[in-house]
Amino acid sequence: MKLLEGKTALITGAARGIGKAIALKFASEGANIAFTDLVIDENGEKTKEEIEAYGVKCKAYASNAANFEDTEKVVNEVKNDFGSIDILVNNAGITKDGLMMRMSEAQWDAVIAVNLKSAFNFIHAVLPIMMRQRSGSIINMASVVGVHGNAGQANYAASKAGLIALAKSIAQEVGSRGIRANAIAPGFIETAMTAALPDNVREEWVKKIPLRRGGKPEDIADVATFLASDLSSYVSGQVIQVDGGMNM
Repeated sequence: MKLLEGKTALITGAARGIGKAIALKFASEGANIAFTDLVIDENGEKTKEEIEAYGVKCKAYASNAANFEDTEKVVNEVKNDFGSIDILVNNAGITKDGLMMRMSEAQWDAVIAVNLKSAFNFIHAVLPIMMRQRSGSIINMASVVGVHGNAGQANYAASKAGLIALAKSIAQEVGSRGIRANAIAPGFIETAMTAALPDNVREEWVKKIPLRRGGKPEDIADVATFLASDLSSYVSGQVIQVDGGMNM
């Protein structure tokens, strides 16, 4: 039997990148997939088709994850369309980097809203469903910079640290209802975002990694699958760094 057979996963920001890799991996393990993105464009439609190729149900929802009312509406739609929500992956995220002295209020607010408030929005909307089911797995997509900080990314690091603390707090609040909450902290992962970095910056990153390579979105998806499945039934309130040993 597949690890996620019969379960429904809701994944935010999953039209591309790490979110897409997680959706595809979950689908390969038998999960039905509901995923959101700000706009469901050609990338989103292609992702939907790739997920459905695994023989599972999939639906894409256009949603502003940072908007509370929009999130409540989408979660209700997912519940009506799929009947349950067993797994929530808070993956939606953006960066607006800059040194603190030069960072604008708008840069700070945008990153906190999309990266952190969105997780609050979705957890707030999903928890009543999971509590009635007396089961559920919540996974917050954090970052190693949320653990260790990073110059020029104060807003991003703060949002990711918040996701870690949020997962730990939720784990304590609803563990008695059979709901688990954990965070994944990716390191240097080969995505479109990191591909845009200058070669010298990428080379310096790799030198700091004991495995001497960047990670792949699939590396994150494998860990997410573990946390979503019953293999991790006694794992809650944890942050797992998937970084090739970069930050020990």
